[in-house]
Amino acid sequence: MREQPIGEAVVDQGEEVIAYHGGDARAAVGPLLEDFRHLRRQLALVEGAMSRGITRGWRASYDRD
Repeated sequence: MREQPIGEAVVDQGEEVIAYHGGDARAAVGPLLEDFRHLRRQLALVEGAMSRGITRGWRASYDRD
């Protein structure tokens, strides 16, 4: 089995998502943005419920480093 470089895998996934939505890129972006908002809300809830002792000082980040 041939391994794909990460960059190629990301492009392939993007093409798959757009193809799933009939080639409409705008239709493909909507559900991805909904997922993004949902995951940010989940991260906020977890951050509020999780004590710093459990994570040994680690804090969730809303932005990519």
